[in-house]
Amino acid sequence: MAENLVKDLITAGVHFGHRTSRWNPKMAPYIYAKKNQIHVMDIRETVRGLLRAKKYLKRVAEGGSLILFAGTKRQASGIIEREAARCGMPFVSERWLGGTLTNFRTIRNRLGRLEELEALRASDDINQYSKKMQSSLNREFRKMYRNLNGIRTMNRMPECVVVVDPNKEKNAIREAKALGIATIALIDTDCDPDTVDLPIPGNDDGLRSIEIIFRHLADAVIEGKTGVAPVHEETPAAPVVAATTAPAVEEAPAAPAEEPAAEEAPAEEAVAEETAPAEEAAAPVEEATAEAAPAEEAPAPEAADDTPAEEG
Repeated sequence: MAENLVKDLITAGVHFGHRTSRWNPKMAPYIYAKKNQIHVMDIRETVRGLLRAKKYLKRVAEGGSLILFAGTKRQASGIIEREAARCGMPFVSERWLGGTLTNFRTIRNRLGRLEELEALRASDDINQYSKKMQSSLNREFRKMYRNLNGIRTMNRMPECVVVVDPNKEKNAIREAKALGIATIALIDTDCDPDTVDLPIPGNDDGLRSIEIIFRHLADAVIEGKTGVAPVHEETPAAPVVAATTAPAVEEAPAAPAEEPAAEEAPAEEAVAEETAPAEEAAAPVEEATAEAAPAEEAPAPEAADDTPAEEG
């Protein structure tokens, strides 16, 4: 399991950091080496941080508490939305509104306004407004839906906040620390690990890197809620097995086609065993005859040549 995890992390490029000129000296314990002016992170520290984060999230999910996923950078927004929706947790993928945690009462009021606009658009009452007012209401709905849709299920304060790149989500980290909420973050070599409680050193700019880290974190949440580990963790290995066994499956039908011939061969050999010696014995005779034939034919021309000489 650990070997497969390390292999997947390396394949996804989790160990690649930023250029050496952009590093934060506090990340020195998590850096393994530098190559071509780029820092390479210690994959052992990444695995250690990931396992600790998974263990904590599983325990939080078992207690029925909420976990807020936050990632507003372009590379992470889609992944955060998908994985958070898969494990049934609130998320922020477009923009972190100031006061999302510290001014939660106001945010809840705005969520009420969002539900009111949804009900208005679903009914025919919106046709009673002028077209200009309808356009204004639709624009307000789109803006609120984009910013608040992910946290509409957050009816209470979360116990943990999981973010991508604390430098980008500094407002979320600051609000969580002010309220005493635990923080987990995927941090790169340009981040400060002291700002989060559980750092996961890794590449926070790569799509594959972010995807594999948050897939494991979402799996831990699902396992904590349901008590059953997700099955899709073995899915990446399935195509490899199918690819390796495909030729064998394709060649398998060809083997039975040859087996009847192999089965009939002993019967034919049994019948032909008695005649085989005779045939083998006849073969040398024929070969000897074939070899002797040229010898007999060879003197014939000579005799033909000698005959005119005698006649002459």
